[in-house]
Amino acid sequence: MVGKFARLALKTANLDYNGRLCMVSAGAGNKKAFGLDRSSNSWEDLKHAEVILIAGANVSETFPTLIHYIWEARDHGAKLIVVDPRVTPIARTADIFLPVRPGTDSALFGAMLKVLADNDWLDHEFIEKHTSGFEDTLDAVKDYTLEWAEEITGVPAHRILEAATLWGKAATSFLMHARGIEHHTKGVDNVLGCINLVLATGRIGKPYCGYGTITGQGNGQGGREHGHKCDQLPGNRDITNPEHRQYIAKVWGVEEKEIPGKGLSAFEIIDAIHRDEIKGLISICFNPLVSLPNSNYVRAALEKLEYFVAIDFFLSETAHHADIVMAGSLHEEEEGTVTTAEGRVVRIRAAVTPPGKARKDSDIIMELAKRLGAEDKFTYADSEAVFNELRVASKGGTADYYGITYKKIEDNMGIFWPCPTEDHPGTPRLWEDFQFKTPDGKAHFNPVPYRESAEVPDEQFPVRLTTGRVVSQYLSGTQTRRIGKLVDQSPYPQLEIHPELAAKYGITTGDLVRVHTRRPRLNSRLWLWKPFVPTPYSYPITGAEKWRLTSSPTVRSTPFPKFPNLKPPLVS
Repeated sequence: MVGKFARLALKTANLDYNGRLCMVSAGAGNKKAFGLDRSSNSWEDLKHAEVILIAGANVSETFPTLIHYIWEARDHGAKLIVVDPRVTPIARTADIFLPVRPGTDSALFGAMLKVLADNDWLDHEFIEKHTSGFEDTLDAVKDYTLEWAEEITGVPAHRILEAATLWGKAATSFLMHARGIEHHTKGVDNVLGCINLVLATGRIGKPYCGYGTITGQGNGQGGREHGHKCDQLPGNRDITNPEHRQYIAKVWGVEEKEIPGKGLSAFEIIDAIHRDEIKGLISICFNPLVSLPNSNYVRAALEKLEYFVAIDFFLSETAHHADIVMAGSLHEEEEGTVTTAEGRVVRIRAAVTPPGKARKDSDIIMELAKRLGAEDKFTYADSEAVFNELRVASKGGTADYYGITYKKIEDNMGIFWPCPTEDHPGTPRLWEDFQFKTPDGKAHFNPVPYRESAEVPDEQFPVRLTTGRVVSQYLSGTQTRRIGKLVDQSPYPQLEIHPELAAKYGITTGDLVRVHTRRPRLNSRLWLWKPFVPTPYSYPITGAEKWRLTSSPTVRSTPFPKFPNLKPPLVS
């Protein structure tokens, strides 16, 4: 609805969706390799994999529903490899933990690929028949010795070898990754490095063999499939493709030329506001003052707008800058579907109605469309009518929902796309026929030569800073920061520092710390140091495991002291 509303009612090319701050690197990598953006398997396959590799994902704290499947796999004897700069809760349970330096993931994956090739742990038949680009990909890592990889990544060479050996010798495996490897200037490279490991061993499209991206929020998968981003039309269609445009124009009942072309992404929209190219903005449940980088820059853009409308269920930091705030709906107040991280389309039923004068987001969109003169394009009786139009709009696209109906979803506890016809059962496991959605029908290896991050430590800025989430707060906290018990757990921004680094700078528990970065506008943030203090919820770090402590761990610590009157930083 939002994609159609932007293009036909507002007549703008400029719109974006939640995944811009989440899944876009994963989506781009998946499309380059497979021609389609979806996890390859249901998580039922995960439960029976011999080896599971998780990269850049603190799943214990940020995706607890996935943990159930991982524990079942472990109960069946699965070995677990975790790649992360921090000793996360899931990392403490791993058989092999690879504490990679931030920004060096592609070097690690490349070195593992070289180990696979050197020991001939490759599926030659799969590579020859069903892939392209393998020789060039192998050539890109020919000099990636284990010693070189240790120097770059900080991971001991023997640990890299152990991980590659475990992966290479397995009969079945599942690789998963999330924002930790994706939120980089070279995030797509990191994703492709993971996919290369999967393709080299031919463990995709087969029972208990899979690959998937871990979404960052509810409907993170469904949100990136049906036209709610600047370069996309429903069904994962390309907005620059004439055939794709003509098909959607027919579904929407308009001329192809009435559909705008490719627009600007979220942060590009902020830049365009500063350049006076965009003067009005509508946001729905978007809190860029918290979630986009450089909050001063974003705030200046919001203040520069001639007109700003915010549709939200609470008055967020961003909504304070709006000319008009419309009270919209929560997830629990609206009917519809979401698509899980697996690619399973499930029903969501309204549990309550919006309170007071608040209205459902879909009703707000339809009313705005009516007032903008596009009422005839938004005559939906209910959410099922919206979904039925989406089914037709997605038909024939790579994200094909045409064969999915509300009844079919109810009868089967969800349906996996693609599902091209009503008698089709859905597709829990992709690529079983090894027919990929690329132009040549093959999965594509992609060379990933290692390159440094956009910024690296130097004498002036010798310490790496990386960001992440805390278990008590969700996304920008528009909801969770209103819940007292959660605020008590994390009342202030938290800085985690390795104990040795803390000792070097004379920092102790509870100190206020000023962090200086290369970003002048961000150089006076106050943070609280959270030390490594093992609790009953953590596994103690033994002497033999001290090599793991190359960066700050993430166990729950002792409660923070209260600071009713914050004073200037004690340590700078």
